[in-house]
Amino acid sequence: MKGRLWIQSPLAIMAEGAGGGGIVIENGRIVELVAAGGQPALPVDARFDAGRHVVIPGLVNAHHHMFQTLTRAHPAAINKSLWPWIRALYPIWAKHITPEAFRLAVRLGLTELLLSGCTTTSDHHYLYAAGLEDAMDVEAEEAASLGMRITLTRGSLNIKDQQGVISPGNVVQDDDVILADSERVLRRYHDRSEGAMTQVALAPCAPFDVTLDLMQKTAELAERHDCRLHTHLVETRAEAEFCRSKFACTPVEYLDRCNWLNSRTWLAHGIHFDDAEIAELGRHGVGVCHCPTSNMVLASGMCRTSEMEAAGVPVGLGVDGSASNDNSNLMEAVRHALMLNRLTYGAETVTHFDALRWGTAGSAKLLGRDDIGTIAPGRQADLAFYKLDELRFSGAGDPLAALVLCGATTADRVMIAGEWRVTDGMPTGVDIEALIADHNCAARNFLLSV
Repeated sequence: MKGRLWIQSPLAIMAEGAGGGGIVIENGRIVELVAAGGQPALPVDARFDAGRHVVIPGLVNAHHHMFQTLTRAHPAAINKSLWPWIRALYPIWAKHITPEAFRLAVRLGLTELLLSGCTTTSDHHYLYAAGLEDAMDVEAEEAASLGMRITLTRGSLNIKDQQGVISPGNVVQDDDVILADSERVLRRYHDRSEGAMTQVALAPCAPFDVTLDLMQKTAELAERHDCRLHTHLVETRAEAEFCRSKFACTPVEYLDRCNWLNSRTWLAHGIHFDDAEIAELGRHGVGVCHCPTSNMVLASGMCRTSEMEAAGVPVGLGVDGSASNDNSNLMEAVRHALMLNRLTYGAETVTHFDALRWGTAGSAKLLGRDDIGTIAPGRQADLAFYKLDELRFSGAGDPLAALVLCGATTADRVMIAGEWRVTDGMPTGVDIEALIADHNCAARNFLLSV
């Protein structure tokens, strides 16, 4: 959008100094906060009346597996905890995933995130069956088509199904293939500049399905290219015990052996760390992505967010895979984070601002970005606009609290880099009905017998 745009008089806004007056956007960035009753310092070229909108920073999703949209509520996997769930789904994914189905899964996952108010996402993709060698390219293309920011999180598996490890052989890659493609993706897509639309992180899946050597070589590659590192860690108690039995150390000590115990790293879930491990993570600036919805669906446990933040551990939010969530709605995850953490820590300790902060600035920090996640001068103009005109919001006295407490799920408008990407609840340039029909058709193959 060219020129200066005044987002004028929002019903409420998650920014100090902009309540009632709004914000001014120019060249894809926020350039001014306007106080109530005030006027922009310089003339504007256009105005948008936000009087019916609650405005927050665009949500940032720090953990996902978009290919899993193809197996939501799968009959083989419902009503199971993590390990039975994943043992049921791995062979189905490995057998039925195709390049065409993968592209549809990514497109649908991104669109669903966007409609929830998400402007930046990461996707931890580790399933490289035949034909999916260009998975990162597909994700980059689909995100660019929607105008979304993405961290392409190049995952990997290099241990086949043996001795209790459950990765099917046809989705496991050799180290040299993994590292060569990781470097290719980094060179092509990793943009470290301010306002970058596409960045790259490296993400061996988990300690039980990748080798120590691959973890160490991945850390070396990340340092050389100045990118982030990501993996699953202690989602369940069984994983914590696996580290102790397999490596004779705690999960955090294992991270240290891998050369991952540093501020490049953010971990998915991080539920079962003890006090000493949390303190060590905080000392080294390792971040944790809290995934409340999938943690509840799979009954994995409760991430110790309060203890982590007190220790200096950055905390963000993720929807996690759409076969364990079972959706890609980050605004819903914000609400679930509030409810689950209140159940753990109390209603006076965890506020709606905490949950919104985790889903915006918190997740941005996990991805290593300081140009998104808050509404302030100099930050990217990534914004989510919600109306409170549904039955669920009627009678709400605090608009920002209402988004979380009353359960907002869909943004009316979404702006990314100063451009409207959702208008009147619809994504720009997407035929929703056709996308659903095509995606459902592809998903039916995953219901076939293994």
